[in-house]
Parts: sequence; structure tokens; C-alpha cells
Amino acid sequence: MTAPARYLPPILENLSFPVIGSPLFIISNPKLVIAQCKAGVVGAMPALNARPASQLDEWLAEITEALAAHDKAHPESPAAPFAINQIVHKSNDRLEHDMQVCAKYKVPIVITSLGARDDVNRGVHAWGGVVLHDVINNTFARKAIEKGADGLIPVAAGAGGHAGVKSPFAIVAEIREWFGGPVALSGAISSGGAILAAQAMGADLAYIGSAFIATPEARAVEGYKQMIVESNSDDIVYTNFFRGVYANYLKGSIRNAGMDPDNLPRIDTNKMDFASGEGGGPVKAWKDIWGCGQGIGAIREVLPAGELVARLKREYGEARARICARSIARAHD
Repeated sequence: MTAPARYLPPILENLSFPVIGSPLFIISNPKLVIAQCKAGVVGAMPALNARPASQLDEWLAEITEALAAHDKAHPESPAAPFAINQIVHKSNDRLEHDMQVCAKYKVPIVITSLGARDDVNRGVHAWGGVVLHDVINNTFARKAIEKGADGLIPVAAGAGGHAGVKSPFAIVAEIREWFGGPVALSGAISSGGAILAAQAMGADLAYIGSAFIATPEARAVEGYKQMIVESNSDDIVYTNFFRGVYANYLKGSIRNAGMDPDNLPRIDTNKMDFASGEGGGPVKAWKDIWGCGQGIGAIREVLPAGELVARLKREYGEARARICARSIARAHD
């Protein structure tokens, strides 16, 4: 079987660094998005983080004005585009309003979650935007593209929050058998070497969330940020107890809420409210129970978003240099 030709929309092909900062429920805000974009990575936030709904207009005005001012002052290093995440599940009664606001500002990239909608995709395309849809398996990936999404975000095992169980090697390989468009891999990516590895296995971009929680710009409490710095993959638990769908959380936050993270029961999957973040257990996810991915062992300090991106870029360059050096050494053996 011949692999399809690879292609990227210009807005993604022209990125200076192959990273999307994933939209973090509650945590992402204009301050973080602007810092990410100025540093050269796609900054993203969920539309539902703006509460009340009228705040979304204010936030998009703030982001677009700040990035336009940056580009005017720094034409040699323009900001990366930003993205807005839309929950397209039927429980989101704000979707129509939020899409109208996105249309007003011609949001460059829309990330859709929890269901593929051809009407939403057509709406984004009408203003010239690009749609990336997050998926946990190859079946959902095909449905998303059939309904008009431009690209895919395979959420592999180890990703923070709602994660799949597929190995990144498996899900990317399966998607690349039939799809040549943009793929942004999500799952335990917190270092420059991991970004390069994602590209080596077939992804175009890395989709990074947990590392950006441990930044001053992120709207997370300090205890959350410090727990990330002090934790590693052994401190992550995968459970559906809090929202009815399986997700990865920090064990320490579960203990702080008075529960045993190693003995959580399964919950009824019908007790799920995607739009509010509620459902399942007796506490609020994501306010009390903190989502996080398995890649946090690489996060050892709270850094401004710009400095974090600079570290990732340095590590990425070092990883490429190591690979090149090994290839040259083998060639001379």
C-alpha cells in the first residue's frame, strides 16, 4: 500500500517550531496564549474557559490585538497563529454563540473535541480557518476527516486529561497509512527530544499541555504547578471516576481531596457533562482534581512560557545534532 502524499496548510507549514500548546480547561487564558504565540508555538485555549460567554469576545480581541502589535514591532519574528478549542458535544449549549465570536475574529485554527461536526467544519472553512480534531483511535480519525476536518490530533496513552490507550507508535502509523494531512501528536511530550521523536514516527507537530501548566502565565494554583515539578509518571492515575470518561490525573491532588488514588471505583459513563467539567465523583475535575500527563518527569521548574519554549528549542536542536552525529559515525565505521 502506497502512503499518501504529505501536505500541510500554509498556516502550519510556516511555523518556526513544530509545537501546539494544547488548550487546557480552566488553565489556558489570553496571557498564556499570547506568550506561547510570541515564543513561536501555536497557543490555544478552550472557548469555554471564557465565563461568562460574553468574555470570549473580550479575550479574542485581546489576543488578536496583542499579536498584531507584536508582529508590527518584530516583523523579523512574527508570532505563531493561535487556536480556539470548541467542544462540539451536544452538552455544549454555547457552541453556536462561541462559533459566531470565532467567526468575528476569523480564528486561524479551531480545535474540535468530543464529536466530529461537518457543519462546524464548514463554518470554520468559510472564514478561512483550519480545523484540527482530536481523536483516540483510527476509527474516530477517519470519521473526522470524512466530516471535513483538515487535520488530526491523535491523543495517545500518557496524555494529560482525556487520553486514549493507544501507543503513539501504533496510532500514528495507522493514521499515516491513509492520511497525508497535518498530524499533531499528543501524549507525554515535555522535551525537545520527544518533539523530534514525534516527527520521526510520522507526526508533523507535537501537542504539549502539561509542561505549560507549570508556567507563571497559566491560570493554575501554585500548588498544582509545584506538584507537577515534584512528580513523575509514577504519580499519574488513569481513571473515569471524576467525569465518566477516562483521563490522567495527579495522584497527589486525589489524596489531597481525601481519596485513595489506587482504589477508585469506575463510574457510570452517563454521569458526564462535557461543557461544565462536572460529573462522576464527589469533587470537581478539573478544579480540585488536577489533570496531568505522564511526561512530567522532564519538568523540573516553573518557567515563563517563553523560557520553556526556548528550552524545548534548545533540546530539539541538541537531539537532532546527536542523531546526525551518530549517522555520520556509522557512515565512517
